[in-house]
Amino acid sequence: MTPAGRIQAAIEVLDEVIASVRDDGPPADTIVTRYFKHRRYAGSKDRRAVRELAFRAIRRSSDRPESGRAAIFGLARDEPALLDSFGEPRGPAPVAEDEPAASAGSVPDWLRPELSPLVSEPEWAALLERAPLDLRANISRASRDELLGEFEGSAPTSISPWGIRLPVDSRVDDLAAFQSGLVEVQDEGSQLIALACQPSDGDRLLDLCAGAGGKSLALAAAAPAATILAADSNRARLAKLAPRAQRAGAAIETRLLNPPHELDQLDDWREGADMVLIDAPCSGSGTWRRNPEGRWRLTPERLERLVAVQERLLDIGAELVKPGGSLVYAVCSLLSREGAGQIARFLHDRSSWISEETPIAAGRLDGEGRLLTPAHDRTDGFFVARLRRPC
Repeated sequence: MTPAGRIQAAIEVLDEVIASVRDDGPPADTIVTRYFKHRRYAGSKDRRAVRELAFRAIRRSSDRPESGRAAIFGLARDEPALLDSFGEPRGPAPVAEDEPAASAGSVPDWLRPELSPLVSEPEWAALLERAPLDLRANISRASRDELLGEFEGSAPTSISPWGIRLPVDSRVDDLAAFQSGLVEVQDEGSQLIALACQPSDGDRLLDLCAGAGGKSLALAAAAPAATILAADSNRARLAKLAPRAQRAGAAIETRLLNPPHELDQLDDWREGADMVLIDAPCSGSGTWRRNPEGRWRLTPERLERLVAVQERLLDIGAELVKPGGSLVYAVCSLLSREGAGQIARFLHDRSSWISEETPIAAGRLDGEGRLLTPAHDRTDGFFVARLRRPC
């Protein structure tokens, strides 16, 4: 592909991403992969260049552009060399007079008042930086130090004792240590949430929003003799856990839930869990480094729905914790309503519950929890709080 052809391909990819955002379709990474499946003529350098160009345009715009062309034209205003390809053969059409360009920005205007006060404007640029690849050592089978030499360019993460950090764009899925279950791909922030649960052998641990089971696997590695139940209402995501658990040698029970009947379906766990982890559905504002088009998907109406779901999950979790047991609440969000605000409401409604110091050496105090951010902690953004039910 010529440089002009790569720019035109990026415009086409972005048109598909914008349509997918509008229709609540697949993420940008999936769209890029699908785009090149039908264009076998594109070599690896072409695919890499187009992907990089498309994601630079996505990161640049806090609001959804009108079109892929508007997104690329906006990027070209910042990088004038790109303008040379407009009007070239196989490239985009020449620039028209007064042609609209996507505006630049990090955080959508409507979301800025929703951010935690800790996330001030100097931190916004870090929300869109490219993220490294973090691995979690399966400490039930090998220590982190034993595994560091298996990965080129690796270094221990600075906070999690389980973490291994690799450079941006690293791949591990074809390496023996990954295929044999000695490591899992997991951001350091997610590892710290599992550490905040303080799992112990013999405990009954319930991961109420397990998804594909990343945190359940971390709990199982830290406490192999614990009883762990991973529950979720998304069949497709939960189905991914069984092969991952088998690869890791972890014993984890799964249970598919059918809202709004979760408590009935978890009746055998009512007031019986030593710890309930609620890694709740959220805005994903803490993961814009990995999914920058997430800013385009979020709307005020969607945020309202997510906050309501989080409230309901906290109420369910409170019924499942045994007297003296713990509830750990986490969201990959930097928005106050999803983090500190949720815990303030919970404690207001349950004044006998006790807020405990979150046992991780990271983040900053945010209400009754801790907030981790890319700029401050070099992790994805997470809010996490730990609460104890009175005996």
